[in-house]
Amino acid sequence: MVPAIARPPSSSPSRWSCSSRPKGPRVYDWAAAKLPAIADFDGDQPTRDRWVLARRSVARPDELAYYLAYAPIGTTVAELVRIAGTRWAIEEAFQAAKNECGLDQYEVRRYPGWYRHITLAVLAHAFLAAMAGATGNEKGAAETVPTLSHRSPWRKSGDSWQLTVLR
Repeated sequence: MVPAIARPPSSSPSRWSCSSRPKGPRVYDWAAAKLPAIADFDGDQPTRDRWVLARRSVARPDELAYYLAYAPIGTTVAELVRIAGTRWAIEEAFQAAKNECGLDQYEVRRYPGWYRHITLAVLAHAFLAAMAGATGNEKGAAETVPTLSHRSPWRKSGDSWQLTVLR
């Protein structure tokens, strides 16, 4: 294990927010260490650095999470933390696609059927997200807006419908 993060980050942790959310920023203690280059993968002149990040919860210090990163040379730890924070947005998008578009409702036996189902579910989710973004409404706002009612010339009378002429 890398000596810099073999134990929880306590000696000199950096406290950063990795993403924001409606309830406030997600703030954690972070520690990072560069890993040595691997000649078989990186070659003689590596263009990327290998990193290991350790994240510790401020509220629950016994909870640790680790990330491996392969980033261009010159990438800062703050940038790696920001990118690690995008994980929650991706998880929320997948959960929304499961709930709204049936992303997890496939029952197919072969790859082509699975591929069609996943493709259509993701396209449907993208369409719904684009439409929600275009309206600018918050979640659930469309359900509270009253619709314009148009009077229909059809009236129900007992068990049948009758056409009435509106004057």
